[in-house]
Amino acid sequence: MKTHEINKIRPFSALIDACWREPYSLARLLKDAIAGVTVGIIAIPLAMALAIASGVPPQYGLYTAAIAGIVIAVSGGSRYSVSGPTAAFVVILYPVSQQFGLAGLLVATLISGVFLLLMGLARFGRLIEYIPLPVTLGFTSGIAITIATMQIKDFFGLQLAHTPENYVGKLYALLQALPTLDFGDTLIGAVTLLILIFWPKLGLRVPGHLPALLAGTALMGLLALFDHPVATIGSRFSYLLADGSSGQGIPPILPQLLLPWDLPGGGGQPFTLSWQTVSALLPAAFSMAMLGAIESLLCAVVLDGMTGKKHNSNSELIGQGAGNIIAPFFGGITATAAIARSAANVRAGATSPVSAIIHALLVLLALLVLAPWLSYLPLAAMAALLLMVAWNMSEAHKVVYLLRRAPKDDILVLLLCMSLTVLFDMVIAITVGIVLASLLFMRRIARMTRLSELSAGDGRLVLRVNGPLFFAAAERIFTELLARSEGYRTIVLQWDAVPVLDAGGLSALRRFIDVLPADKKLVITDVPFQPLKTLARARVQPIEGRLQFYPTLPEALAATGA
Repeated sequence: MKTHEINKIRPFSALIDACWREPYSLARLLKDAIAGVTVGIIAIPLAMALAIASGVPPQYGLYTAAIAGIVIAVSGGSRYSVSGPTAAFVVILYPVSQQFGLAGLLVATLISGVFLLLMGLARFGRLIEYIPLPVTLGFTSGIAITIATMQIKDFFGLQLAHTPENYVGKLYALLQALPTLDFGDTLIGAVTLLILIFWPKLGLRVPGHLPALLAGTALMGLLALFDHPVATIGSRFSYLLADGSSGQGIPPILPQLLLPWDLPGGGGQPFTLSWQTVSALLPAAFSMAMLGAIESLLCAVVLDGMTGKKHNSNSELIGQGAGNIIAPFFGGITATAAIARSAANVRAGATSPVSAIIHALLVLLALLVLAPWLSYLPLAAMAALLLMVAWNMSEAHKVVYLLRRAPKDDILVLLLCMSLTVLFDMVIAITVGIVLASLLFMRRIARMTRLSELSAGDGRLVLRVNGPLFFAAAERIFTELLARSEGYRTIVLQWDAVPVLDAGGLSALRRFIDVLPADKKLVITDVPFQPLKTLARARVQPIEGRLQFYPTLPEALAATGA
């Protein structure tokens, strides 16, 4: 069954599809609970790390995983997706948070949710199929490089007076700061990273995130015995509650209903909600929406392959839009489906979106119970966690395979998208990548259109056109035809292998007829439906002694026989 047919017969959310249309038993609830707890253990440290990388305090990552995770699970179109903050957004969110503050970031998230909702209502879900693999691989690997570079500071405990905005400037600043390397931070980061790398080889069902962070925290405690302090969540972040109480690290309270624009703006100054500010945030919001749509739908496709179930792409976009509209009113930043967490959800035995809801509830519970303990997590360990996320996100094995095996055109698109993502931003990379990939694809298809000679003699040349007569190929074909028709009075073209005739091909045909010498005649046979429809709409009529049409080649040969 085709995707668009599935979308027509499954208009409801995946939660309704999985728990109402199918019997939902206690056994399924138990499976979902186990999967939800497993994914929640992974999501708690990741949500905090991604919030820090996005330039906001860690609790806002937890708010995102909780609120957006529940809303998208209830209203989305993929029954196994787990949504929350993801690494792909970091390169977009960090500049917004630095310039416009937390308020600006939440407003941009709200606008991106509106874009996603409109995409779903407009049934744009299938457009993901038109983004070539080299483009997606290029910008995801470019984002991974950028994220990995951003973690170097905390991983090595470097002291940077100022972080430049452009990538080359960041690298130069990091190199200059190398003399400030902190042995304690580096040791914690290295131990955490090594455990994350080698833990899967043990074959245990427990996710490696928890033991890796526990080991990093234990090592921090050991260093404290030797009076060697390291940076932690509690040492870097503080909070102020509504009752005037304050503290270090993460506030032990549930997300509060708020107006996003009432929070601090850039540099701690009040945020002004105006048309000018919204206009300034629109490009970033559109980038968030595009990336959210791409990542959520790619995630759904991956999960379909793992489970044999089918997602509803338009419902998934609507769910993602709803999540990103509601989450900012509780302090949630941009969210989308996370491929790694969703895949872990499937492997843990999930059967429905209930597992994603349980994962979100576990995050809320962690806010109430574990907040004081989470403040002790070392920033170097969090950086190691994100380095691992960046490596997995890069899909290096696919990049290497494509570089070794793919056509040169695809390699060019991949490298260009990767470079533009790192040096500029994702929107430029995707735009240029899709345009370049389209042009190269059209060139490749145009080269496939060719003329093959069937017979020649007695003043008659019989040729077969193989391939589409569209704007990129038609001019070349008819120019070649004019040159090959020298010495022949009748030119017979068999069009049975012409699947498409567009306006460019039609224009090239008209010009060929106009420049054809008066003593020559063009005969066209075996015209398929689409080219025939195009000729009919353009009112192309036979011209006595100049242009004739025949249903089949034998009839044309009989009528034009010498």
